[in-house]
Amino acid sequence: MRAMQLLRPAPIAARPLAEADLPQPEPGPGELLLRLTACGVCRTDLQLVEGDLKARRLPIIPGHQAVGVVAAVGPGVDGWSPGDRAGVAWLAGACGACRYCRSGRENLCESATFTGWDRDGGYAEFMTARADFALHLPESFGDLDAAPLLCGGVIGYRSLRVSGIQPGGRLGLFGFGASATLAIQVARHWGCEVYVVTRSKAEQERALRLGARWAGGCDDAVPVPLDAAVTFAPAGEVVVRALAAVDRGGTVAINAIHLDRVPEFPYELLWWERTIRSVANFTRQDAREFLEIAAAIPIRTEYDLYPLSAANEALEALSAGNVHGAAVLDIAGSLGRDA
Repeated sequence: MRAMQLLRPAPIAARPLAEADLPQPEPGPGELLLRLTACGVCRTDLQLVEGDLKARRLPIIPGHQAVGVVAAVGPGVDGWSPGDRAGVAWLAGACGACRYCRSGRENLCESATFTGWDRDGGYAEFMTARADFALHLPESFGDLDAAPLLCGGVIGYRSLRVSGIQPGGRLGLFGFGASATLAIQVARHWGCEVYVVTRSKAEQERALRLGARWAGGCDDAVPVPLDAAVTFAPAGEVVVRALAAVDRGGTVAINAIHLDRVPEFPYELLWWERTIRSVANFTRQDAREFLEIAAAIPIRTEYDLYPLSAANEALEALSAGNVHGAAVLDIAGSLGRDA
């Protein structure tokens, strides 16, 4: 099978992903073999490829927003059959027995494994996945539309929940990339007033088109006190800006797996029971809830398409801020374009 494999982290300009012809994997007990059709490209992939997120094993095939069709099932699999459509997201597995898993917090499991970090991901024609962590996808979304939902969509949804925003509340989104463009649609579905802070004029306009009450730049003051805020930019200074914008009792949720240093700030910004919370991964229940909501809204996904062999270019565009919405590898349609 063809795959884009990371052998050694390096700046994306050096094109560190190498196209490889690898043996097709076989599903083990409790696993599915998927013939992939699409895979989203995420900033976490970029951080892994460039070394900001330390690789857990090398070589590794990145990608954790994978969509495909079940080609085979391993021994002991229930609930899946060849021909079923499936999605594979960031959380690849959890122990199911620790205090976190037993209390519905499998996203915090100390033995958790992650797609494209611990086990090979979706930048390939085939992959294996634990059957109990694969996701059934709404029929209303095509494969290319579904891929961005599996990370940016679900983690955006969990970030909203962690922020404590209530229906009709005032919500701030700091940064407006792929995840935020999906989160705003959920927030608007809940009747929230949404205020967006982003450097890009184009993204400010996109935010307004998607229903934001106000959109401004990093130096602009949010016009009202916020009940909650979610930061999407991986810059620590954004956390302080968001904290300064939330009202008494408000929460800032940090949607980032890797974050630059948060600068020192006065305690007065945190006083009056303001809180800062990180968002760590998501649970299968988060994913199921979000996919149900996404189909009900229905959420609109925007993405730029790349063939599988252009995964480096997709990550480079993401790094440069030249992706409109999300970036998706069109694996099913890549054969002709890559020939």
